[in-house]
Amino acid sequence: MNESSKKAIKTTVEIGAAAVSAYILIGNLFYALTLTRRGIHSSIAEKYMTSNTGTDEKTIHLNAEIDQGKIWFDRAYKEKLVIRSTHKKKNLHADYIIPKMDSDIFVVLVHGYGAAPRNMGVYAKHYYELGYNIIAPSMNGHADSETQRITMGWEDRLDIIDWVNYIVEDYPNAKIILHGVSMGSATIMMSLGEQLPENVLVAIADCGFTSIWDIFDEKINKVINIPGNPILTSANNFNKIISGFDFKKASAVEQLKKATVPTLFIHGEEDTFVPFEMLQKLYDAAACEKAMVTIPEAPHARNSIVNPELYWSNVDEFIKKHVK
Repeated sequence: MNESSKKAIKTTVEIGAAAVSAYILIGNLFYALTLTRRGIHSSIAEKYMTSNTGTDEKTIHLNAEIDQGKIWFDRAYKEKLVIRSTHKKKNLHADYIIPKMDSDIFVVLVHGYGAAPRNMGVYAKHYYELGYNIIAPSMNGHADSETQRITMGWEDRLDIIDWVNYIVEDYPNAKIILHGVSMGSATIMMSLGEQLPENVLVAIADCGFTSIWDIFDEKINKVINIPGNPILTSANNFNKIISGFDFKKASAVEQLKKATVPTLFIHGEEDTFVPFEMLQKLYDAAACEKAMVTIPEAPHARNSIVNPELYWSNVDEFIKKHVK
């Protein structure tokens, strides 16, 4: 082999090695920015992975309503709950808002990505006024959670089951409603594919995504205008090592095919963060009794604020139908 051939082979190997290193690096970076507690609070993640951050008048108004909900939540009489996870060596944490009068109806209220239980104050206030017990868990990698990893609902679905079993153990006759928004909605839908106690009577799935792969692919495509592969493939491989599951298998669509709990699907017609088109795929997949409501002019996770009358009339009617 002559000298020029050796140099060509060396150059090819070096380029290949550099490409592999870049592939691994960018996947690890994406994971670190989107699926760790520290990462989601970085300036990059907050810019590209957070919804409703505009400075227009409508966004400011809607965010102000959410802030009022947070204030209500902070002032509400509540307890901190801690239980042991059945599937990991960690404690699970939740806020428990106690109604003024005893009630056998419990709402497990699940927050979204980058948020906390207090972000669900608007919803908690409504259920509190109905006299329901409210348990608002901290999702993995958020708020009071003891984990640093974010699992986008997949591992959280098992936490929800732990909370349901906790309620049933203390209140065998409890009537349980699951209500989630955004990632919280995906969490609820993913839990519906598991075996749940008969006490779970209703699920409210507000603006959830179809699968972890789908939502990340959507974000990558929108942010840097290229298909998610190979960035997402690399991040997925890293996630398999760290968290032990595949983005594609972590699918609300597949879980809903096994669902039996009556479910109300809600989505804003102007939602571009979790695309409105995902609603129909989720609804069609659900094997349970189901209903759907869309909210005109509503961006992501603002359905109950843009049109509270339409939102809550549908939610309350659906609950009334199934919770006797």
